[in-house]
Parts: sequence; C-alpha cells; structure tokens
Amino acid sequence: MSHIAEELNSQPECWTRAAAEATRRAHALPVPGERVAIVGCGTSYFMAQAAAVLRESAGHGETDAFAASEFPHGRSYDRVLALTRSGITTEVLDLLGELKGRTRTAAITADPGAPVTGAADELVVLDFADERSVVQTRFATSAFTLLRAHLGLHTDAVAADARTALSTPLPPELVECGQFTFLGRGWTVGLASEAGLKMREASLSWTEAYPAMEYRHGPISITTRATATWMFGPAPAGLAQQVATTGGLWIQGTLDPLAELVRAQRLAVAVATARGLDPDRPRHLTRSVILNPAGGE
Repeated sequence: MSHIAEELNSQPECWTRAAAEATRRAHALPVPGERVAIVGCGTSYFMAQAAAVLRESAGHGETDAFAASEFPHGRSYDRVLALTRSGITTEVLDLLGELKGRTRTAAITADPGAPVTGAADELVVLDFADERSVVQTRFATSAFTLLRAHLGLHTDAVAADARTALSTPLPPELVECGQFTFLGRGWTVGLASEAGLKMREASLSWTEAYPAMEYRHGPISITTRATATWMFGPAPAGLAQQVATTGGLWIQGTLDPLAELVRAQRLAVAVATARGLDPDRPRHLTRSVILNPAGGE
C-alpha cells in the first residue's frame, strides 16, 4: 500500500483526535469577534479558504484567506493563523517573521521541532496527522477539523461519513474519465479546489474547480462524455440536468463535504494506479517548498 493510501485511510481516527485537540488548544485559536486572516500554501491555502468562509458564515467574525506569499500587509488583523504541515515553508516563515511583534500569530503544524515553532506566537501540533507522502491528505483535513470543531460545527457524523467514503467502491466509469471538474458553494469551494489539486498532483489529471454558479459562465463548454463533474454539497437548481445534456458524468456528493474530499483523494490514487503512476512520488514536487535567498527553489 502506498503512503498516501495508508494516510488517507486513517482520516476518521485523525479527525476524532483533532476535534478533541480543539478543546485543549482553544487559547491558540481565533476567538469570536476577532478579525482573522488564515494563510497557507498549496493544499493549506485551499483549506484556509474553506475554514475562512465557514468561520465568517457562522458569525464568528470577519475572516479572510490568502496564499502566504500574497498577504496584504496594508490590512489590519487581530490574528493571523498559518497552516503548514512541515513548518518549514519559506513563504509562511517569512510572513510570520514580518508580523512578529505587530500582529498576534498562530500556526497549526505537524512537526513540533520545525522552525515555525519559534516563528508563531501560538502553536497547535497535530503530529499524529503527519505524513510521509508528498501529497497531503490527513494533515490538511485534520487541521480543518480542528478549526471546524473549534467553531462547534464538527460532529461524530462527519467521521462516520468518512468511513463510508473509504468503504464504498468508486464508480468504475469515474476512474476512466479523462477530465475532472469539482464544484462547491460557500465553504466547499475551497474543498473543490483541493480535490482538483489532489488529482493533478497524484495522477497528473486534467482538473478544474469552480464555484458552482460560475460553472455555467463558460467552463461548462469544455464538458464532454469524458468529463466527470463532481458537486461538493447541494447543487444549484438545474445544474445536474445541464451537465447531463453535455454527456458528462454528474457526481452529486451526498456525504459531508469533507468526507466527499476523502472520496476524491481515493479517486486520485485510483487514477494514478490505473495510469501506472506512483502517487507517493509526483513529478516536480517535494514535501515542502524551501526557497533560497535569490528566490529560486
């Protein structure tokens, strides 16, 4: 079994532990009323997007999400929260260093010995969710679960849905598709983007992701019989029928959207295997991005 397959299968248990950690580490996490920015890179950025929308829509305060390299320094925040599995990503460390002493910062990481430990004011370590695979699965979803539980929005049903996502066979025709489009609304837009990234990283697939209502404003034109269009959460009225007229395969998510992401992770591994690829060793990628002073990798 590949590292990524083993790690994605462990997610229900990791989520239970992350939810419990939310209570123990509440002091390090945003409190209601704070103006918050959540930052990350790659997968962590997409999970930051989902967490930001979820927090703000739940009434806990204005919340933005940025790629760490694109943080707007002209804005004022009560707290900046960084998501970083390795704790050594250059853009995250640079940002935390610039904010030191000016803005309260916190970080969620998998490595208690990483440089981020000294860069952030507060730290939450999810070492049980660390990974050997380059492609992130369980750390990202566990960090999101931590934040979701902190908002009081995580239930045991989410982990139960993840077990269903892991035990239910994927439709064979889905694995055979040549192009994949993931759609979301609200907080699930970030999850849709993350699903697309998993497919690109692990299986070199042609994937795209959009807010569901935007899909009809142009992107639906690329949909063919070789396309799967996967909806995270409730779909806009009439969208499934419109996709059907293109001949594309419509996949309506019925599980909790985070569990649907687990299904997409499984799909990425299945497609990689079918194409003779090693999902643990995606081309041109490393476990974390570290830049030299000249700006190269």
